[in-house]
Amino acid sequence: MYRPKLTSASRPLTFEVEALNERGEALPTPIAGEHPLTLYLDKREIVTLMTLGQAPEALTIGYLRNQRLVGSIGEIAAVQVDWETDSVAVTTRKRVKGGDRKLRARLKKRTVTTGCGQGTVFGDLMEEIDSIRLRDDVRLSEETLYALLDAVRRHETIYKSAGAVHGCALAAGATILYFIEDVGRHNAVDAIAGRMWLDHVDGSDKVFYTTGRLTSEMVIKAAQMQIPFLVSRSGLTQMGHQIASQVGITMLGRAVNKHYLLFTGTHRFVKTVMPTMIA
Repeated sequence: MYRPKLTSASRPLTFEVEALNERGEALPTPIAGEHPLTLYLDKREIVTLMTLGQAPEALTIGYLRNQRLVGSIGEIAAVQVDWETDSVAVTTRKRVKGGDRKLRARLKKRTVTTGCGQGTVFGDLMEEIDSIRLRDDVRLSEETLYALLDAVRRHETIYKSAGAVHGCALAAGATILYFIEDVGRHNAVDAIAGRMWLDHVDGSDKVFYTTGRLTSEMVIKAAQMQIPFLVSRSGLTQMGHQIASQVGITMLGRAVNKHYLLFTGTHRFVKTVMPTMIA
C-alpha cells in the first residue's frame, strides 16, 4: 500500500508548571501543549493550525483531505514537519500550481467555523453534500454503543491528566482503532482522517466518537469520510442537525454512561429489547 514520505515529529503532549491551590500550596501541574503549525502545500502557505502536536503528519493529511485540497493519499509525495520553524511542508506528486483556478477559488472562500480555536472550511460549506451517500445496510446496537462509551471512558487520555483538550475516536463496533486528542476537536477529527488515508481504512461501517459538540463542520467531515455513525458526549447545533438529517448520518449526542439522545438516522440504530417481566 502506498504511503508518502513522512517525518515522525510528535511534540511533548504535556508540560509541567507550578500552580497554587486554594490553600496557597505550590503544586507541580501538567498542562496541555499548544503549538502553531503553518501548512505549506507545494510551497504555498495555506493555514496556521494551533495543535497539541500529537500527530502532526496525520493532522496535515487529514486537513488537506477534509478541505478537499488533495483528492487522494496517492497525490501526496511527502509531509515534512519542522518544529524549529513551526511548519509542515507538503509536496504533491503532481504539483498543485499556484495559479490553478480551482485551488485559488477554494482558498479565496473560507468560512471560520465554531471549532475550538476557530476551525476553517475552504470553499462552499455545503459543496458536495448532496453527492454523499452513506451505507444503509449497517447497524449500531444499543449494547455496542454502551460498550464503546465504556471503552472511551477507560481510555488513558491527556484530558485526564491535563485537561484543555478534545478527544476523537474511530471505532469498529466497540473496538477503538484510533484515539486522537488535540486542542481543537476539528484538529482531532482531521488527524483521524489522515490516519485513515495512510492506513487505507474504510469508514463506511465505522463509528466516530468525539468529546466535542456536533457542529456542521463535524458532521460534514464525518460524512466526507463515509462514516455513518457519529457519537458525542456533548450536544449539537441547529446546522449540525440540519446537515446530519440531509446526509442521513446516524447522530447521537449527550452520550455518557447509559444515557444518549438519538437525533437523526434512526433506521441504523438497534434499540435493546427489554425482557418481559413475568409475575
